[in-house]
Amino acid sequence: MQPLMSEPEREHTATKASSEEEGVGHFVAEAIEEDLRSGRVREVVTRFPPEPNGYLHIGHAKSIVLNFTMAERFGGRCHLRFDDTNPLTENQEFVEAIRRDVRWLGFDWGEHEYFASDYFEQLYDWAERLVRAGKAYVDHQSEAEIRAGRGDYYRPGTDSPYRSRSPEENLELLRRMRAGEFEEGECVLRARIDMRSPDVNLRDPIMYRIRKVPHHRTGDAWCIYPMYDWAHGQSDAIEGVTHSLCTLEFRHHRPLYEWFLEALGLPEPRPRQIEFARLNMTYTVLSKRRLQQLVEGGHVRGWDDPRMPTLAGMRRRGVPAEAIVRFCRQIGVAKRDTVEDVARFEHVVREVLNARAPRAMAVLRPVRLVIENFPEGHVEWFEAPVNPEDPSAGTRKVPFSRVLYVERDDFRETPPRKWFRLAPGREVRLRAAALVTCTGFEKDAEGNLTEIRCVWDPASRGGNAPDGRKVRGTLHWVSAAHAVDAEVRLYDRLFRDPDPCGHEGRDFLEFLNPDSLQVLRGCKLEPSLAEAAEGVTYQFERLGYFCPDPDSRPDALVFNRTITLRDSWAKLEKKLRSGKH
Repeated sequence: MQPLMSEPEREHTATKASSEEEGVGHFVAEAIEEDLRSGRVREVVTRFPPEPNGYLHIGHAKSIVLNFTMAERFGGRCHLRFDDTNPLTENQEFVEAIRRDVRWLGFDWGEHEYFASDYFEQLYDWAERLVRAGKAYVDHQSEAEIRAGRGDYYRPGTDSPYRSRSPEENLELLRRMRAGEFEEGECVLRARIDMRSPDVNLRDPIMYRIRKVPHHRTGDAWCIYPMYDWAHGQSDAIEGVTHSLCTLEFRHHRPLYEWFLEALGLPEPRPRQIEFARLNMTYTVLSKRRLQQLVEGGHVRGWDDPRMPTLAGMRRRGVPAEAIVRFCRQIGVAKRDTVEDVARFEHVVREVLNARAPRAMAVLRPVRLVIENFPEGHVEWFEAPVNPEDPSAGTRKVPFSRVLYVERDDFRETPPRKWFRLAPGREVRLRAAALVTCTGFEKDAEGNLTEIRCVWDPASRGGNAPDGRKVRGTLHWVSAAHAVDAEVRLYDRLFRDPDPCGHEGRDFLEFLNPDSLQVLRGCKLEPSLAEAAEGVTYQFERLGYFCPDPDSRPDALVFNRTITLRDSWAKLEKKLRSGKH
């Protein structure tokens, strides 16, 4: 497991984040600035190149934000290009999901949407060019033989027995591969570079393999497909991409990226690859292969399950796109991999939601509260702020009646020390409504609380004591006569270990959190939530942030918990800024 950032590192990152927001450069921006200053490039063109073999996750969001932001900052453009070179795993569903997610984050590629499959003919023509130049050959070894022949860091590779074929023979074989005369695994096309290179990636990498399956865009037109290392650099060149911004795992592929461009003799300016650290987070899995395991194994309800770190899952959970973009900008752009504390991300989510989420009251584990001195059948309407952080949002009206619902956990028959909620003889404030004092309670035969009885102080309308007496406890509530029923899904972290993939010899699935989803039925919501809009996240007062789920219907409301109100990272930030660490 990579270590979490130390507190000084967090402080440095926070400083770097504010610099980023203010437009001060990082090493990627500095490299682009230098290329513009030197005249190597005149217009900046970046690209976000996802493979459509799954849904995008928050790690992809960092790349999206960086690529689109750099293009915008320097007056250029950013392309959306689907690297669809593997028909076994790619489909149109993933293409549509990727488009939707990038737009949701607030970015637009305009007319510049491309597919690697758009370039299959050009890539093939260039492959023939390398074959004619003696820089590529058809190899009939098995996959295992090729792997063994490449050697490793300690052993040089060995030449394939087919490496010395003439360009003419290789060209004929390549054309027969394209025509479908060979079966899958029977042969591949390899670049002829250097089997004794210290760089294993330059030991005659595979350029094409045979896949006799339909492609989601080209159908059965092709039965050979380019490998990523062959396709992505050349696709960049075709599109005029000036800066290929990649995560650190691709730094070892840069020499091969540049070798292909040089071997083809493509004109300057050629794309420049720059690597940056990917996003890693605690309690989170960001491997697309493992996310697919979660989906296909039924451990979650799909790619958009609110427990998933996919952008679709976060959107369904009610995480604002603004929070994801802000988080990606705050963590900065680094050259060394670190692991971000998920609490920091949660802090940003709370920060955004606190400023903009409308407030509402909901009771998740209800018990009846009867106000004995309130007239039966009478209803009063109290004003409550839509969002106290934003006075311009105005107020909402909430109904108040003789019978209310409050949280079962807000009552104690025998209260502990410093208990400021309901108990016999205790006075509390009902938010935005009035002060009430508990006079008694009822239980059923099993000892379960069934009803709380109170009296209210009519002079305290609005929740303030007329004589200025202090009341420390404030509870949320819902009028029983006006409440709407709902199912509420309480989501928590999907894993119970901060590094579920970091335990040698153990499957990451062992660390799934069995309490990552709790479903509560019979919850009581204030009536305004019956009209809750999809895509809007609300603060349920004292409980956290919640949003309507797409499963929700007018006759069967469903809300998802986005995040709780508790924020440990805010305390840590305060500590860091004060220098007490």
